[in-house]
Amino acid sequence: MNLDNGILAIDVGSGTQDILVWRANQRVENCPKLILPSPTTIISRQIRAATKRGHHLFLAGHTMGGGASTKAVREHISAGLKVFALKQPALTFHDRVDKVAAMGIEIVDRNPSVEPLTRLEMGDLNLPAIARVLALFQEPMPETVAVAVQDHGFSPNMSNRVFRFEQWKNLLESGKRLSSLIYEEPPDYLTRMKAVSDINPGTLLMDTGASAIVGALLDPWVAEKSREGITLINIGNEHILAALVKGERVWGIYEHHTSLMTPEKLALHLERFRIEDLTNQEILDEMGHGCHILPGAAKQRPFSHVAITGPNRENFASLGGHMAAPFGDMMLTGCFGLVKAVREKADHS
Repeated sequence: MNLDNGILAIDVGSGTQDILVWRANQRVENCPKLILPSPTTIISRQIRAATKRGHHLFLAGHTMGGGASTKAVREHISAGLKVFALKQPALTFHDRVDKVAAMGIEIVDRNPSVEPLTRLEMGDLNLPAIARVLALFQEPMPETVAVAVQDHGFSPNMSNRVFRFEQWKNLLESGKRLSSLIYEEPPDYLTRMKAVSDINPGTLLMDTGASAIVGALLDPWVAEKSREGITLINIGNEHILAALVKGERVWGIYEHHTSLMTPEKLALHLERFRIEDLTNQEILDEMGHGCHILPGAAKQRPFSHVAITGPNRENFASLGGHMAAPFGDMMLTGCFGLVKAVREKADHS
């Protein structure tokens, strides 16, 4: 792994894609940084433009994150226009092609012969566009690329929330450090990560939740308090992830949807979470992802120190936590986590 010309770290969220060009010989604060619309936001805008023009859609490319693009596709179909898709990009909308077809999307294996037609390339990574931007400012493109995406995993016959949380449970019980969760070759069931690898072979890949926690631990206050035990909360545009961390070990993980949460409800959940009183089934039943805590976690420390990061952190200021901002930039928390994980991997390779 050659880090001589830096690391291009890209944290792909539902609202934004956050980009850091890390250089070993440059202060982190002076490294180039970009906060841009997320790939799904860009695709949703392109879909709505096609809807406005009265064009049918042909979706090519790769599986990617949904959310905004899924909503735009539904609106396009509701407007009486057709949507065609190759199988791989179609899996963006559901892991079962019959469910995709039920949305009104026609699965095809070639360019459809209908007019007027707009073709869109799906995918979570657009390196040529980033390279063009960097070139405008005389910034060389790093050889090493690391990307964080939230990958629920391929689970056609079970809830993807359940499947995703099984991965968190396995991580906790393995005792592995979060920074070790960076893949050169992601497992086949992580189809969103595999799609990024297909776009750019050799990309290092990590889950956005793991990269956010690793990055938040680089905040000096968080690093100090984590020795005693800390509750780290990442409040994203779509998801809330909380982790109970002491030293290098994660004792518990909680994941829910931001839109279903209030500060009061989250405070109660976290209080019960710390004392092993919150069940996974309870969170699932209210459409969250789940929670898992290792037996005996409550005896470690109360995890009473609280640190908050994420673009919606201000909405939960009443929790009274420290607003974590590693290297003075909260929006790059996930990128900082990616860089730390890549450097650790390089040191051990």
